[in-house]
Amino acid sequence: MKKKYFGTDGIRNQVGKGLIRPDQVLKLGWATGQVLKSLGGSKVMIGKDTRISGYMFESALEAGFISAGIDVLLLGPMPTPAIAYLTQTFHADAGIVISASHNPHYDNGIKFFGANGQKISDEMELQIEKVFEQELTICDSSELGRARRIDDAPGRYIEFCKSTFDSARKLDGIKLVLDCAHGATYHIAPAVFTELGAEVVTIGVQPNGVNINQECGATDLEQLQARVLMEKAQLGIAFDGDGDRVMMVDEQGAVLDGDEILYILASTAPPSVKGVVGTVMSNLGLEKALQEKGITLHRTPVGDRYVMSALVERGWLLGAEPSGHVLCLNKTSTGDGIVAALQVVARWLSSGHRLSELKAGMKKYPQILKNVRIDGLADIQSNQALEAAVKASELRMGGKGRVLIRASGTEPLIRVMVEGENIEQVEKEVSELTRVVETEFC
Repeated sequence: MKKKYFGTDGIRNQVGKGLIRPDQVLKLGWATGQVLKSLGGSKVMIGKDTRISGYMFESALEAGFISAGIDVLLLGPMPTPAIAYLTQTFHADAGIVISASHNPHYDNGIKFFGANGQKISDEMELQIEKVFEQELTICDSSELGRARRIDDAPGRYIEFCKSTFDSARKLDGIKLVLDCAHGATYHIAPAVFTELGAEVVTIGVQPNGVNINQECGATDLEQLQARVLMEKAQLGIAFDGDGDRVMMVDEQGAVLDGDEILYILASTAPPSVKGVVGTVMSNLGLEKALQEKGITLHRTPVGDRYVMSALVERGWLLGAEPSGHVLCLNKTSTGDGIVAALQVVARWLSSGHRLSELKAGMKKYPQILKNVRIDGLADIQSNQALEAAVKASELRMGGKGRVLIRASGTEPLIRVMVEGENIEQVEKEVSELTRVVETEFC
């Protein structure tokens, strides 16, 4: 059965549109509460990022759950992976995150974690959608849920992050730059790295409700690159608005994306690591570099939930998306930007090499990704003109490149990706395919 409201990572839209309205979010909380009660649940945690609409939706969700007879623990602004972790430590039945991740402040969304700290299943999402379509009924007053705030949540999560740092050497003498995107890591990440001994320079730690992800963070690295060079820092680390993505910058100011982070973690892992998981967007250079080390790269559709599913199915521990969702299942239950960064830093310290040298074993193929904004949904699978254009492009590249066109699961975009040996040809193919997409869908 096809889902009506849930995308690849919960429910997301522009504030005031679709389900991202206070009345709809209230009913969504009620519907989720009804499903949890049917499964024996009684308690949820709610966290949020720093965008201004989060306060409105926090109150709406709280009211919805309470009306269904579910107790609510409120965390305030916290990274998405912190909610996943604290849901487990507090033995809650679900963790709810109010966030639109890397999107601008005028978007927002709701993410759902189960009691195990992992994204809820497709089946549970369908259950919630089914109940959502029903009439809202409030339980008896004596059965209403109760709400309370967890004031020590930041400290608990800071200590957890520090506990994942496996290195005999602390960060004394290490200078690094952190870009927190004016998002949910602003009061967490600097404390983690400072308490481990690093000299920390910060960017994006003054959220005002509307500057989240604005010209900073994991989706805009220019400011971080410049600051690393200016400060003569050994590395830079950038998170997105809700802290589940991480990108890095080496001492030369060059970017390390999720592919290169995964390469470092896999190539320095124990010999027992025989496979990792990426996505259809993962660079061919990553696949070839890992092959040389006897490590298999398994590809999934885009979305960290699919990476997670493949890791669990195969019993593997490491996976990532190029966008910076990095999963280290030997440390935590979901993509966690701070935890992933700590693992890279630990491997870097133990190697005795520069960060730029650690990533040098992977040579990326030229890859260009263009986003075409559309109005509403698009059925790209059955479009004959686009199908013919893709086949023609692949024929011109003669088996020495890849084409991937897909609709975003979180934004009204069609993503056009071309990868190949020759950058000039890649540029031409992207230009032609983008033209076809614009003609057919805009």
